[in-house]
Amino acid sequence: MSIADAVRVLPQRTMRSLFISLSHRQWLARLAVRSPLTRPVVARFVAGETLEEALPALAALKLAGLRTTVDVLGESVSSPELASAAADRYVATLPALASRGLDANVSVKLTQMGLEIGRDLCRANVMRILDAARAVDGFVRFDMEDHTQTDATLAIWREAHEAYPQTGVVIQAALRRSSADVERILAAGGRVRLCKGAYDEPRSVAYVNKSTVDANYAKMMERLLKSGSYHALATHDPKLIARAIAIAEREGIGADRFEFQMLYGVRRDLQRMLAGRGYTVRIYVPYGHEWYPYFMRRLAERPANVGFMLRAIVKEEGRRVRGH
Repeated sequence: MSIADAVRVLPQRTMRSLFISLSHRQWLARLAVRSPLTRPVVARFVAGETLEEALPALAALKLAGLRTTVDVLGESVSSPELASAAADRYVATLPALASRGLDANVSVKLTQMGLEIGRDLCRANVMRILDAARAVDGFVRFDMEDHTQTDATLAIWREAHEAYPQTGVVIQAALRRSSADVERILAAGGRVRLCKGAYDEPRSVAYVNKSTVDANYAKMMERLLKSGSYHALATHDPKLIARAIAIAEREGIGADRFEFQMLYGVRRDLQRMLAGRGYTVRIYVPYGHEWYPYFMRRLAERPANVGFMLRAIVKEEGRRVRGH
């Protein structure tokens, strides 16, 4: 049995829970960051550890006809100083993107801005990022984190949207509350990025069966497409993508009235196929030193990624042994 086959026989939810749990292990994060074995695999999903390293990847995506949004990696900071430093990186990133003719479009996690330390701190850091976005006519999207942060994230998004309308927020189809949240966001004139959800949530607040999550995604997707506003559909699921296209064609919704979003390094063939058919495809491009939690969630979402990683490590270890 191959490594990839061994990974596949584990239940999907077991794999998901395992890697989400490991994403919080600081000792493992330190080990992974130091190990040269992880770097070739991480590079598949993370564009670099600095903006300078990420810029060539962003330029290549633009050349391929793809749009981008940039995530400066980090979350759940432990001090006001770290939160301020994270905001500084976004404030520097937005003009750097604009000056190079790249999309001045960023995605921000509010726990990285200090949400768990204090809402006033988080709000102040967010407003600095909005000022930087306003200066270059950029766009800011607030990523959604686990369900304990949903109310606070939506509250700060509403304040930010009033201050600078070029802001959006993420909604997760896995959460039971999301349909109601979508209606409130639409009523406020907001823009949604709809995703399935990358967190291991309790059954009391989330759907855990894949078919139920997919059905909820499809229902909200149709609502967003028919809303008349510009929204983003974040999925790599060919069935949901085909359904979105069918709805758009049936309802006379032009390809310029919504976009697909996908992760850097995931289903690159699908990204280019959709762009070639005239659809807007925006790639979520992360960079930064704090890549470990993000990387582990990517492994949790797709067991095939685990096999990819393990094969790379085994190959590298084989070379090391032969070198001795």
